[in-house]
Amino acid sequence: MSIVLHHHPFSRASTAVWMLEELEVPYELRFVDIMKGEQKSPELLALNPMGKLPTLTDGEAVVTESAAIGLYLADRYAYGRLCPKVDDPKRGTYLRWSLFAPSVIEPGSMAKVANWQFKSVQAGWGSYDEMLKTMESAIADRDFLLGKEFSMADVIFGGTLRYMLQSKMLESTPAFSAYAERLAARPALKRADARNAAIRAERGLDKK
Repeated sequence: MSIVLHHHPFSRASTAVWMLEELEVPYELRFVDIMKGEQKSPELLALNPMGKLPTLTDGEAVVTESAAIGLYLADRYAYGRLCPKVDDPKRGTYLRWSLFAPSVIEPGSMAKVANWQFKSVQAGWGSYDEMLKTMESAIADRDFLLGKEFSMADVIFGGTLRYMLQSKMLESTPAFSAYAERLAARPALKRADARNAAIRAERGLDKK
């Protein structure tokens, strides 16, 4: 099996499972016990010096960082289906919101929770209120980020939004809740959630 995802269900690798389920291609999950620090093993550090998950290999290719994994997989296995082609004007919108998640939503939400003190004009993620308004603008009056068309950007952006809502790191709004419900109806997301839940049960993680 070419695609191997180094995985733990309590890491960002859980969203990568959703990415892989959307592709509908064979893949292997390789459990990494992050509670025991296995992500810092020599084997994993050789692939990802950050010692973090998700880390994905596809033959000789090694891809880390959730957004990069999603973009790579869509281009490699679902080009034109889960991502606009390079000559499609929607490609810009697709890339914009895919990269907005790790560069704005994650640090912006963490800054809010941790009460970081900084000047918003000097931070790449701006202010929390600006972030919320921008996120809502991305999904206002449309089903998905590209309109009626679902894409890998929705897995990256939507997966981040979904996690932030579940962990109470992001304030819910009617637009966010409705978008999250549309994503939850995806058969691939249901399969991914079931697979992550099965691994948690198998490893007794829900009891810890």
